[in-house]
Amino acid sequence: MSVTDFVLGDVDAPEVALEFGATLLIDTLGVAAGAAPMEAGRIARDHAVRFMGGTGADAATMLFDGRQASLPGAAFAAATQIDNLDAHDGLNETKGHIGCAVVPALCTFAEGRSVSARAALEALVMAYEVSARAAVALHGSVSDYHTSGAWNALGVAALGARLRGLSAYELRQAFGIAEYHGPRSQMMREIANPTMLHDGSGMGAMVGTMAVLLAEDGFTGAPAVTVEDVTEAWADLGSRWTILENYIKPYPICRWAHASLDALGAVMAGHGLGAGDIAQVEVGTFAEAAALFPDMPATSSQAQYSLRFALASLAVKGQVGPSEIMGDALRDPEVAAVLPRIEVREIARHSAAFPAHRISDVTVVTADGRRLASGDVHASGGPEAPMGMAAVEAKFHRMAVPLAARRRQAIWALRGRLTDPEVPFSDLLNLLHPAPEAN
Repeated sequence: MSVTDFVLGDVDAPEVALEFGATLLIDTLGVAAGAAPMEAGRIARDHAVRFMGGTGADAATMLFDGRQASLPGAAFAAATQIDNLDAHDGLNETKGHIGCAVVPALCTFAEGRSVSARAALEALVMAYEVSARAAVALHGSVSDYHTSGAWNALGVAALGARLRGLSAYELRQAFGIAEYHGPRSQMMREIANPTMLHDGSGMGAMVGTMAVLLAEDGFTGAPAVTVEDVTEAWADLGSRWTILENYIKPYPICRWAHASLDALGAVMAGHGLGAGDIAQVEVGTFAEAAALFPDMPATSSQAQYSLRFALASLAVKGQVGPSEIMGDALRDPEVAAVLPRIEVREIARHSAAFPAHRISDVTVVTADGRRLASGDVHASGGPEAPMGMAAVEAKFHRMAVPLAARRRQAIWALRGRLTDPEVPFSDLLNLLHPAPEAN
């Protein structure tokens, strides 16, 4: 199937793909709600209002804020907000994230349009598939490891082109603009120095949205190399549904740390250990995980790109959620005391398994001299170790805690109705626009 036919024609997705798309959508919106009070999201929304204004049909309402900005501004603000609470979905082979850009784009482009929830889901699933292949094409054709914004911009462009009814010619121009201007920022620079830039998805969402609007106005773009030249990445479009391989994150931490967190948690739970029982933690992991921020973090961004701090937090507090990666948690003396007991080293077999898998092993040396090994552990939440729906729902409520319980429940309840063509997508949007309630 041609890319153009897939984007602009009927999306003959299996029902299971649409249903999982609904789960990914609501999961991502839970992260957006949780990130709304955070400094990065506030700055991004205020910036969009001040410098990316729009009125009438050229404006969209920012998620969990209520104010309006231009379509690119609203997409930028929401994607930046989500990107700064690192609990959103991803796909192993892309080495990055799709939903944090295409979900804001869906909410932006669908506002004010008569779109059924099912049609919105079809557009979203299509955008996941386009984004995945754009990532594979980019990673396979350049030497640098780029942030997700470099390629999820094309998924945003595809989604906007579909919902706004662009022609095949306009879609080609939108792809060309989005690829040319997509932020080809180096991911490992951000890993080494964590900031609010995170994975570049705020700029990816903005560029992809602008690409649609520019193409609609007649602006032209160079042919997208990753679409038109790296054709092997697109050969299975319409036959393989990569959306079903996306993972859902149980922790708001870079997923490179998750296998180690799962391994340590299993050892501690299996042997009834507390932080005081641990003399040393020996972590074997892949090179990218070993490069995560090693010290006590000064910012939430550093905490979210940590490995040793995340493990120390889990050892002390028994969990790693939003409250463990911000505020006073960054200065917890008990966590700081455990951190030096954690040793991290790269293991060749774990590096060889990346990016298809995120695998680590942990050995806990106890205060009484025992050595308790986890064995090799896959990061949970993906196809190798999926989360049950009850766990996904619990995570949604844990992330979206800034919202009143009744509002969280209403959003989650819509997850099961989004495949119904009789349900308007505006039923969901109306729950997403107001600012969080004071709980």
